[in-house]
Amino acid sequence: MSEFSFKGNDFYLDGEKFVVISGAMHYFRIPKEYWHDRLLKLKECGFNTVETYVCWNLHEPVMDGEFCFDGMLDIVSYIETAKALGLYVILRPGPFICAEWEFGGFPGWLRNVPGIQLRCFNAPYLGRVKRYLTELFSRVSPYFIGNGGNIIMVQLENEYGSYGDDKEYLNALLDMYKELGVNALIYTADGTNTFMLGGGTVEGVPAVANFGSRVHQNFENLRAFRPGQPTMCGEFWVGWFDHWYEQHHVRGAEEVASLFREMMDEGASVNFYMFHGGTNFGFTNGANCDAKYQPTVTSYDYCSPLSEAGDRTDTYYAVRDLINKYHGPVPPLTAKESKKAAYGKLKISEWARLSDNLDELGYKKSAAVPLLMEEMGQNFGYILYTTYLKAPTESLPIIVSEVHDRAIVYIDGVRSGVIERATGRRDEMSISLDKGQEKRIDILLENQGRINFGPEIPNDFKGIKGVRIGQRYHYGWDTHSLPMDDISKVRYSEYRGETESGPVFLKFILDIDGDPADTFIDPTDFGKGFITVNGVNIGRYFNEAGPQKTLYIPAPFLKNGRNEIVLFETEGVSGGFIELKDVPVLG
Repeated sequence: MSEFSFKGNDFYLDGEKFVVISGAMHYFRIPKEYWHDRLLKLKECGFNTVETYVCWNLHEPVMDGEFCFDGMLDIVSYIETAKALGLYVILRPGPFICAEWEFGGFPGWLRNVPGIQLRCFNAPYLGRVKRYLTELFSRVSPYFIGNGGNIIMVQLENEYGSYGDDKEYLNALLDMYKELGVNALIYTADGTNTFMLGGGTVEGVPAVANFGSRVHQNFENLRAFRPGQPTMCGEFWVGWFDHWYEQHHVRGAEEVASLFREMMDEGASVNFYMFHGGTNFGFTNGANCDAKYQPTVTSYDYCSPLSEAGDRTDTYYAVRDLINKYHGPVPPLTAKESKKAAYGKLKISEWARLSDNLDELGYKKSAAVPLLMEEMGQNFGYILYTTYLKAPTESLPIIVSEVHDRAIVYIDGVRSGVIERATGRRDEMSISLDKGQEKRIDILLENQGRINFGPEIPNDFKGIKGVRIGQRYHYGWDTHSLPMDDISKVRYSEYRGETESGPVFLKFILDIDGDPADTFIDPTDFGKGFITVNGVNIGRYFNEAGPQKTLYIPAPFLKNGRNEIVLFETEGVSGGFIELKDVPVLG
C-alpha cells in the first residue's frame, strides 16, 4: 500500500519528496454532473490534489434519521472521479467546517441533544460526532492512501484555535479518528499567530497555517511555532465571500500570482481556498457575527480561478503559468467552458398566497409562546407565527423580542413593518382595538443562515423570543413550520395582474427547445425570497441588499421542454418579469 508522510521539512509520497498543490472544491456546492469538468480543470491547471470539506448537516439532516449520500452528496463518487483523473484528496470532515456554511456544517438539530456543549470534551456531543464519523469513514475508508486510495490528508477539526483551547477534546477526536481507521496523514489547520496555533494544534500532529497575504511572515510564524515539519498554507485565500449589504469582493490575478510565487520560492505546499467556489444552493449559506449578524449570499464565487459557473478566469491562467514554471509541465487544456444562454424575459404565469397553503407546506403547533425552529424540529426555511388580540386596548406598540433573523409583521393581513437582525432595522408598529373587535397578528420569520464562525455559534437559535403589546407579553400562539423543502403541493391560480402585499408564490414557465445551457436568473422586478427551478432550490435573492443580483442555474437543473421556475416572494407582488441572462451580475 502507499504511504503519505513527512520527515523534517518535507512531505513524502511512497518515499519520494512531494509538494502538495491543492485546490478547494466542495462537492456539495457543485452539481454532480459537473464534478468531472471541474476536477479536470483543476488537473489541467497543474494541481495534483483536490481538497473538500464534508457537510455533516446535509448528510444527517434529521436526528436519529437515515444518512444521505446520494446525488450531490455522493462523496464516494467525487473521490473516485478525482482518483480516475490522477488527483489526490485532502478530506476535511469537521465535525465543524465553518466554510461560510449553515451552522458551520453542524446539523440544526444538534442543539436539541440534551446536555450538549459544542466543540469541547462533552459526552453527548462526542457521541453524536462519533455516530457521524463512523458512517462517513466507513464509506471513504477504501480511499485512504494507506488502504490503496487517494486521500492523503485528513484534517482534525477546523481552525479550532480561533474558537477554543480544549486539548482533551482534540485528543479525544484524534483517538476517534484512529479508532475508526483513518489511514492517512492527520493534520490541524489554524491562523498563524501563536494564540490560534496554541489553541488548535495537537502534539505529534503536523500543523498548517491559513492566510491570504504576508507569505514570508506567516510561514516564519508557523516555523517558529512548529519547527521540523513541512511548511504548508492550508487555506490560501485567493478571494473572499460576500455578505448581503456589502460590496462584491474582487482580487486581481496579478496579486494572487505574486503571493503564489512567494510560496513556490519557499518550496511550500499550498491549498487554494477556493479553486472553485460554487454555490450555496437552497438555504445552505451561513453567517458571520462579529459586531453584527452578517448573512452570506447565495453565490460562493469567491473570485476563484474557476468562476461560480466553472469558467476559467485570468487567475486560472496566471496560476497555471507559475505551476508550469516551478513544477511543470502542466497538462494541455482540453476541458471546455459550459454553454451559456440568455433565455430572455418571462412573465408571471400563476400565483398563490402563502396564507392559502399553510397546510400544504408544513404543520402547526399551538403553545403559550412563539416556538423556535429548533423546538419545531426544523433546520431551514421560514416559520409563521399567528395570534389573535381580542381585549380592547388603546394604541400600543408591538415589540418583538430577539428576532433571529428577519421578521415581517402583518395586522389583519396588512403589512405593518419589518425587523431585521443584520441591519438593526426595527420599524415602529402599533395596534389598537375597540370593544368587541378582534385583530390577527402574523409574523413571518426567515432563518437567513446560522452563524458559522466565532463564539456565537452555540447560541444562534432561529425564531423569536416573545411579543409584547406595550409592556405586556402576549400569550397564545400558533407556530407554522415552513421548511420550504417541498413546495410541490402549493395550489396555484392564473395570474391576472393582481396586487398582493403578503408573501406569495409566483410561477414562470421556461420552454427550451434542445439541450439546456447554463443561465443566470435576474429577479430585479421583485424584492426578496428564494427561487426553485424544477423543484430544486437554487438559493436566495434580496435586491434591496445586494451585491448579488443574479442566481446561477446550472444546465443540469433544466430540461428540454417545459421548465417551471417558482419565486417565493416575501415583499408582495404587483406584476413584473424575471430575465434569464448569459452572464452573472454579482456586483
